[in-house]
Amino acid sequence: MTKSGLRNYGLDILRIVSICGVVAIHVFGLRVGAEPKDGRGWWAAMILDIGFIWVVPVFVMISGSLLLGSKQVSQAPAAFYRRRAARLLPALIFWNAAYLVGVRIWMRHEQLSTGRVLQLIYDGSVFTQMYFLWLILGLYAIAPILASFMVGKGARRAMGTAGFLLAVTLLAFVTPGILGHFGVSRPIPLNILTYWIPYVGYFAAGYALRTVRLKGLPLAAATAATAALMAFTVWHFGNRGVLPVADMLLSISYLGVGVALTALGVFVVGLSICEFIKVPRRTGVMLVALSDASFGVFLVHMVIFEAIRLNVPAVHSANSFSAIAGTYMVTLAASFAISWLASKVPLLRRVF
Repeated sequence: MTKSGLRNYGLDILRIVSICGVVAIHVFGLRVGAEPKDGRGWWAAMILDIGFIWVVPVFVMISGSLLLGSKQVSQAPAAFYRRRAARLLPALIFWNAAYLVGVRIWMRHEQLSTGRVLQLIYDGSVFTQMYFLWLILGLYAIAPILASFMVGKGARRAMGTAGFLLAVTLLAFVTPGILGHFGVSRPIPLNILTYWIPYVGYFAAGYALRTVRLKGLPLAAATAATAALMAFTVWHFGNRGVLPVADMLLSISYLGVGVALTALGVFVVGLSICEFIKVPRRTGVMLVALSDASFGVFLVHMVIFEAIRLNVPAVHSANSFSAIAGTYMVTLAASFAISWLASKVPLLRRVF
């Protein structure tokens, strides 16, 4: 809310765009990962996949901006933990079981040993997006501690904390690329207990940057820089090997330096631009509804996508951009519809 009591829809718009980007990454990524890796269809799919690579960091920043400044986090952490556990744990249990049994065993007919099941759970890889629930759970756990250090201590401390945490994380994740250039393999494995750690910097940055608004030339410069970073990341992915130094230093991942700068830019520029948008009441109601449905979309969209992929040959082969694009539209629309309908049913609301 703004000081006038009116809702600021910037975070809602960012959340909606981000969830659309998450679905794009998972759907168009099917074509990007398939042969042949050339042609207009592949490039179009790659642009829609890699062009949205900033969405997960932005999601984490949105959570940080909303949570770390709340009174409940800093003044009543026990109540915060109870409320968040009641919201997240049922979803974590239900959806891991749904993807493990419903998708992997029933739909894909995978034969899973006990050891394989335990591995999938521990690695947070029961299915494509399930790691994010463990990531958020870890950030919720650390939120009161982080808030006690940052909240009410001034913008300088908030910015400094976020900057330090991000810098250390990015350095840690750029180092394996540098070592790999010299033939030394040092990957950083993550699991359900550690997924949250590299994202604490983004979490803190969301709080530190929540009130930053740019206007005039600074906004134009930040917009241009963010667009340039995004364009370079897309170009870099499609032309790996052309710039060996960039390949070594700028990993195209959620924890890459270029992606981090892009995410920070999207967050600040997006919220700044939204300040100039006057949202009519009915449009605002729709934005809030779509924003509230985004978590459910995140949870359910891969079930819908898998059902289409396994039953539509043109999608399964991953060679047709038009088939993939159609699948994206159907998956996104169906996911929003299911999430919204589920929010009207008390029992389903617990897991959406």
